Amino acid sequence: MAHEIIATGRSRTGIPTGRLAVWWVIGSEILIFGGLISCYLLNRFNHGPSWSVEAANTNTFIGACNTFWLLTSSLFVVFAHAASEKRDAKKTRIWIWLTILLGGFFMGFKTYEYTTEIQHGFTLFTSNFWSFYYTATGLHGFHVVCGMVIMGIIAENDIKHERNWHRVENIGLYWHFVDIIWIFLFPLMYIAK
Repeated sequence: MAHEIIATGRSRTGIPTGRLAVWWVIGSEILIFGGLISCYLLNRFNHGPSWSVEAANTNTFIGACNTFWLLTSSLFVVFAHAASEKRDAKKTRIWIWLTILLGGFFMGFKTYEYTTEIQHGFTLFTSNFWSFYYTATGLHGFHVVCGMVIMGIIAENDIKHERNWHRVENIGLYWHFVDIIWIFLFPLMYIAK
């Protein structure tokens, strides 16, 4: 019988290797989004009124709904982690799938928003604002989809078979990071006009 080798041991730091890897990923993503947000702010300060005219065309209601979906999904992933610590596979999977559902709502709203903005002539090449808007929110959306896919894999491959419980915490860390990025993007892209 072959034994499955998994990286659940402790690194020299005393931190489980899976958690350490997630923190490394988050650290690198902070650099990417930090650079993007810094460039956005520098451009915004240099373009003043013209930037505000473009930003006024974003849909604040949809942005607020998406904020609600993501913040609620963060709560659900906390519930999933709590259930996983009790080794309750059924509840863990339910909370994970509810988190994925809210991520789906986020992406559905974002797709509708992109479609209406493009129909009104606001594309990636319309102005600097729209270039930053589509780049930042598109990159964020990509991270949301990646998180949803990984959560689905964890729910069906690991938790369903009651193994690798630590992965719920790891994906939870990643999901909270994605939500924190949105907390920065929402006011910058939708509110500060």
